[in-house]
Formats: sequence, C-alpha cells, structure tokens
Amino acid sequence: METTNKTTEHGVHNSKIHDNAAKIVFGDSTLCAQFLKGYTDIPFFMNIKPEDIEDVSSHFIPLFQESRDSDIVKKIQLENTELYLIALIEHQSEADADMSFRLLRYMVYVWTDYAATQEKLHPGITKSKDFLYPPILPIIYYEGTGQWTSALHFKDRVFMSDIFEEFIPDYKYLIVPLNKYSQEDLIEKGDELSAIFILNKLKSSSDFKRLKEIPEDYWNQLTQNTPPHILELMVSVFSAFLHTINVPAEEINDLTDHITRRQFHMMFDSFEAYDVQETRRVSREEGEQLYLIKQIIKKIQKHYSIERISDNLDESSAIIQPIYDLAMKQAPDFDAEKILNQLTSLNTSSIIK
Repeated sequence: METTNKTTEHGVHNSKIHDNAAKIVFGDSTLCAQFLKGYTDIPFFMNIKPEDIEDVSSHFIPLFQESRDSDIVKKIQLENTELYLIALIEHQSEADADMSFRLLRYMVYVWTDYAATQEKLHPGITKSKDFLYPPILPIIYYEGTGQWTSALHFKDRVFMSDIFEEFIPDYKYLIVPLNKYSQEDLIEKGDELSAIFILNKLKSSSDFKRLKEIPEDYWNQLTQNTPPHILELMVSVFSAFLHTINVPAEEINDLTDHITRRQFHMMFDSFEAYDVQETRRVSREEGEQLYLIKQIIKKIQKHYSIERISDNLDESSAIIQPIYDLAMKQAPDFDAEKILNQLTSLNTSSIIK
C-alpha cells in the first residue's frame, strides 16, 4: 500500500491518518497489552505484561499477498504458552466481506512458518503426534463509522456449508469496533489506551469541544502515571488529527506541548475549534458577495430597475431582490458592509426557521 509520509518533530505522519494512529496502538507493547487486557474480553490476557509481547510483523508481512503496512503480527509468551496475534486495521466505511478468508490465509502462513522453524530445530518433529501448532488470535480493529456486517465465521463464506459443515475448516475472528465505545466508556477504563482512543475518535474541530466534558480526575490520573514515551505517542495521534482540520503547524506545536508537559486542561482551554480551509472558504464567499452588493449599489445610483440589474449582472432577480431592498432602505447613504451583515443575518434566520 502506497503512503505519503511527512516527518515532523513529533514523528511521521502520513496520508493514511487512521492507519498511522492504529499502528501506534499496536506498535507499542504497553498499549497492545492494554488492548488485549481491556478490549478482547479474554480472561487469559488479564495478567499480560508489555514484556510478554514481541512484534514479528517484519518477518511475516512479506509473506502476505496483500502486503499491507496496517497489518500486525505479534508473538506472545504468556503462562509458558506461545501464541500469535494477527491484528488487521480497518477504517473503511464498509466492512470487507472476504475478511474471514484473508485472515485464514494469514493464519496458514504463520503456521507454515512455525512448522518450518521447528523442523529446522528438530527434524521430523511435525510428524510426531505430540507436535501441536500454536494458537492464533485473529483480531479486526475497526475504525469505520458503520456497523461491521461481514461474517465472522469462515464457513459462512463457503457454498453448501450446511451440508458439508464437518469437512470445512472453520474459525471465528474477533472484531473490536472503536465506535462501540462511547467517550464515557473509554473514560471508565482510565488507561493510556483509552486516552488515545478518545483522541483517535475525533473527526472534526467541533468534536474537540466534547473533550472539555471529560472529568479533570481522568486527565490528572494520566498526568501522574503515563510514561513519557506514551505521552509522545499521544502527541502523534493528536497532531495527526490537528493536521486534518488544517490547524497551523505552530499552533499544533503549542497545543501538543501541553501533552508532553502533562497539562491537558491547559490544552483544552487554549484550543480554538476552527478549520482554516473553512474560514478561507467563508471569507472568499463573503468577498464575492460584498463585490456583488457594491455592483448593485452602483446600478441603483443609476436608477436601474431590479430586472435591468439582474440582466446587467447576469444574476437572478431572487439574488438581487433582498440586496436591493436592504440598499434602498439606506439610500442615498449606501454602506455595502452593513448590507452584507444584514443579509447574513437574514439568511441565518431563514435557516433556523
């Protein structure tokens, strides 16, 4: 998958913003342990620690036909047991109907590689009755806004599976949709991963206002306990969001500096929820409208009728009429800026009604 990378003082941000944020989650052992412990509902992971997790993605990804840089493979040593975690990151709006088959191929690759490794260490071991393949936990971390509707069982993708069920390999993958967790749910978890998920759920500048609703105790807890390198990861996720809403780089640095200084409440107080591109669009439209108002005023001063102004400026009478009416109330002392403000107020009132 081709990506466009941009290096900043807070790390690498690419055009695949959501992939980048999710890779941060699974790329860090501390956050990955929190994910397995708090979001999979599998009791086996209740005592998992970061040092139990080893990232082996670089070994397996070249084997996968898709070769996606958003796919993760972890090897976990826990309670004298070795198992593998395959985590695929999906943020598309529609679920991938063939996900169960893609994951099955991944699982076969991992098992095939495991068998080959054991054969090198112990020739002939895979033919022994005592040889067992390691368990694999396949997980889809889903950031789409819609519901995940794809079949979780592979057999549901096979024709006549009801008749040949006992002959069809089957398994179920685990789906963890981010949209399942409300801001309140994440606050209740109270760990660093919940904070990153809260930041990663931000979609627009207006969403940022909801962060002010978070209890101060939640942020204070993170302030006291979060390791510095996790704070830097939070900076990366938040910076990626701020880039998407076109906040200037210098302001991004000021805002994210509050995270590394453990001053979350100051970050929220200083943030102005706006989109630079939207501001420019509004300014451009207002400039065009102000120019039209000035043109209409000139025609009024020449005693043109509405119909003649409409023809002359190539604008519909429906556009000309409200401006004409407001201007006539000012005659002969026309104020284009004042007319623009009054026109904006009229348009806003009609939208509210």
